[in-house]
Amino acid sequence: MADREAEVVERVSKQLLIGGEWRDAKNGATFKVEDPSTGAVLCEVADAGVDDAFAALDAAAAAQPSWARTAPRDRSEILRRAYDLLMERQDDLALLMTLEMGKPLAEAKGEIAYAAEFFRWFSEEAVRIDGGFSVAPNGQSRFLLMRQPVGPCMLITPWNFPMAMGTRKIGPAIAAGCTMVLKPAQQTPLSALALADILRESGLPEGVLSVLPTTDAGGVTEPLLRDGRIRKVSFTGSTPVGRKLLEQSAEQVLRTSMELGGNAPFLVFDDADLDAAVEGAMQAKMRNIGEACTAANRLYVQSGVAAEFARRLSERMGALRLGRGSEEGTEVGPLIDAKAREKVQGLVDDAVRRGARVVVGGGPGEGDGYFYRPTVLTDVPQESELTSTEIFGPVAPIIPFDTEDEAVAAANDTEFGLVSYVFTRDLGRAFRVSEALETGMVGLNQGIVSNPAAPFGGVKHSGLGREGGRVGIDEFLETKYVGIGGV
Repeated sequence: MADREAEVVERVSKQLLIGGEWRDAKNGATFKVEDPSTGAVLCEVADAGVDDAFAALDAAAAAQPSWARTAPRDRSEILRRAYDLLMERQDDLALLMTLEMGKPLAEAKGEIAYAAEFFRWFSEEAVRIDGGFSVAPNGQSRFLLMRQPVGPCMLITPWNFPMAMGTRKIGPAIAAGCTMVLKPAQQTPLSALALADILRESGLPEGVLSVLPTTDAGGVTEPLLRDGRIRKVSFTGSTPVGRKLLEQSAEQVLRTSMELGGNAPFLVFDDADLDAAVEGAMQAKMRNIGEACTAANRLYVQSGVAAEFARRLSERMGALRLGRGSEEGTEVGPLIDAKAREKVQGLVDDAVRRGARVVVGGGPGEGDGYFYRPTVLTDVPQESELTSTEIFGPVAPIIPFDTEDEAVAAANDTEFGLVSYVFTRDLGRAFRVSEALETGMVGLNQGIVSNPAAPFGGVKHSGLGREGGRVGIDEFLETKYVGIGGV
């Protein structure tokens, strides 16, 4: 396995992709990429600076006119070829992701398939970009509506889903005819670089996509957003960073898509199918080691079933096997770094100080790497920090409630509004609660909502715009109206 791990890392370019060429950073700088399961260095990659950023923007701006004129079918076929290559190389790409991010290999393979689906979905949307024609109400003119690419885009992706968050942004941008500058997360640049190479192999023209790994995210992105040639920014990450990007984008009045933080409530009513609710909680909590914006952050369980739900969930969580993601049988990998583990431990300690009880877990795992044991807390006070903070780790806090109104009020008592989960067999309650919850998405009797064919996004401080689904391409298109007289 060690030889294969070294091989998949070696195969990936460690340079910047600018204007269709792999090149070193202009100042020669590099940074280290770490395996979070061991703390060992996997490799070093080029560390982009502001000069490299402007070179990438120059390439995107130069390529935009011809790329916008490319036939929709040609753009579609590029995405379809890239889908095929992702699926063909699923095993190697999954191992690469596991090495730099830590998630178990089975989950990484699932992410490659999920990521590829965005390319397949938007390959089909590329040839369905439409417009409109109508007669003015007074009959004196005609209205022609065109939909055209926004223009060069800045795409900024996170480390927790390093391949899927790339394809979810790149797919619609290619389909719409936009050029792109991609800034991947510092912790996980290898997946983005491998993806870029696949797109080059699939026929993406030079200059349409540049990739800039960097340790200076603000220094690289802010000058581009203020330049005037970037016309859209799409960001997935924390709410504080999203706010800064919105401020910077305001100067040039940029189009923005923001998928920001979450604080997902998971509601279990006493009429729920408990087996389904526990399974849904395992999916919503433990997907990606809990390092997901969609992760169940607060588990509100009606008092009549709270004890039994906690017992069943604790059994499942306590039985999970921690280990290096590439090892057979591993179900829970490491957190991304030491800072992440310290944050999770601090939130657990705060809840315990306030009266919460640790049923299972509650501390770091053994050995090297940034492991944290799957944890269930009961009797969690509502004022605990973890009820207002995105945990981003394998910790399930259970908070009892008595009435439907009480549950909805607690669920909505947050600045975030990305996703919520509801488990009930009462049809009326299902509709009432789904309508009352202040989130952009609701998982009703299911623990996973993400799907390339559905619109993903939040309300309140969880973001702006939607990714995926039929509306996903709209974020990369402008509507132009042509008034026709003399007819």
